[in-house]
Amino acid sequence: MSCLAVLFLALMIWFNALNTLALTLNPLNGKHLRTIWPRWSGNPKGLSGPLKGGVVLEYLAARFNFTYEMVRVAENRLEPPEKGKGLFSYLWDEQCDLLLQDVQPTFRRLQVVDMTLPWNYDYFSFLIPVHDEAANIDAVIKPFQWPVWIGLGISSVIVIVILFLIQRHLDDRDGLERDSTSNNGKNADSTRGHGQPGSQYLYVLGNLLSQSGPCTSRRLSFRLVAGVWTLAAFIFVQGYNSTLFTYVVAPVNQPLINSVYDIAESSDIVLLVKKAGTIDTLISERSNTTLIIDDLYFLVNCYHSTFKQNSNATGLYSKLRDRVNSFPHSRCTLVADCIRLVNPGSRKVFIDANIYHLDAIIEDFQSTKKCNLQLARDGFISIITTFALPKGSPFTKTISQGLLELHQTGLIDYWDIWFRPMPGQCIENIKSGYSMPKNKHPPLSLKNLTGAFLVLLIGLCLSFLAFLGEKVFFMTERRHQHRSRRLQKITAHVTESSRKTAQE
Repeated sequence: MSCLAVLFLALMIWFNALNTLALTLNPLNGKHLRTIWPRWSGNPKGLSGPLKGGVVLEYLAARFNFTYEMVRVAENRLEPPEKGKGLFSYLWDEQCDLLLQDVQPTFRRLQVVDMTLPWNYDYFSFLIPVHDEAANIDAVIKPFQWPVWIGLGISSVIVIVILFLIQRHLDDRDGLERDSTSNNGKNADSTRGHGQPGSQYLYVLGNLLSQSGPCTSRRLSFRLVAGVWTLAAFIFVQGYNSTLFTYVVAPVNQPLINSVYDIAESSDIVLLVKKAGTIDTLISERSNTTLIIDDLYFLVNCYHSTFKQNSNATGLYSKLRDRVNSFPHSRCTLVADCIRLVNPGSRKVFIDANIYHLDAIIEDFQSTKKCNLQLARDGFISIITTFALPKGSPFTKTISQGLLELHQTGLIDYWDIWFRPMPGQCIENIKSGYSMPKNKHPPLSLKNLTGAFLVLLIGLCLSFLAFLGEKVFFMTERRHQHRSRRLQKITAHVTESSRKTAQE
């Protein structure tokens, strides 16, 4: 028993010694830090910063036994402008010991401030407005591209003409044969007739509408052309019907964009960026060479995938710069100003870190009770962020150690779920850019079938116009026949009068 007591006492002494050694090696033990967290309640509203910054600071303070106070700031950019202050100015002026902001590491920044190990891994995404449901008018023509429709129309006209010419040639040949075997030319002329184009027209278009009638001729040449057209029409109809369903049930509120390339190729889309932010710097007027020399570390870690996927990156960034410059207020000092411009019905897209967009979607839903914002399907580029300290700070390694411990325990990822409870109505808006639920099959609405009803309306209008045309033609023909009969009566009366006069 005494041996166990001695062993327990030795272990207690060992742990106390380790704890004392850890406190001795902890430069933060008993210190008081001046800290900047842009989202602190004492700062002006609208400043952007890490939502989890406050709880990370609480953990570090408890872990390394230090106290802190918040420094009030009104700036939202890291580097100071030509006339003014930035968040880095507080570090340089020794007014701040720890900056809890998403600082992306570059060579230039590493020369002026100390940075911790990366604490957050994210990517840039596009915040777009949720468009209202639009009538799916062109669903009936989407299964085929325009060249297919044009080719189908030309083929129909050609087949109609060929069938008509074949029928006419066969009728002429039959008439000549009857002329050669008959001595009565009048009877031969009365039995000769030419095929009318109406029957061929109905046969060709009837095949496309699955309403075809019998073949109008028994001749082999005519039936060969008709058979080839029937086979081709069968392939067209089956391909059209199998694809039409996909476009009819497609969501009627398509997203504004799906990727960065939609922005580059659409001249009517405005790109909003944070003023002097990473994206604004990336697509600025500076050349690619200057970017690589100044920010090599940042480019290797963040933009490698972009340059790998798009070898013509310079052309892409040039188009993005044009989209930014097309709107005078596209560079926002506060993120809230950019988000305010992304409203339903607009053609504006805001690019920023994905986690900030999630915060914007949640805040907008809490204020409007609607999911007015969504994320584009594809992201842009990956980013890593760190915290910043004054150059040569003795606390940098200790803060980095605390961040590594947070990553190891999984608390940082857990806090994302804790601080960002996404409303169920907006879940689909952050997954694929569509707001149509996956596991639910809603009945088709009138907007899904607008194209079909439009075709029906056009058909009714054409049939009504054809009816009016036939009515006008019938009335004209009837009036002409009435005049002809009246003229015949007058002529007969004059002839009869002349005959009687001659007899007298």
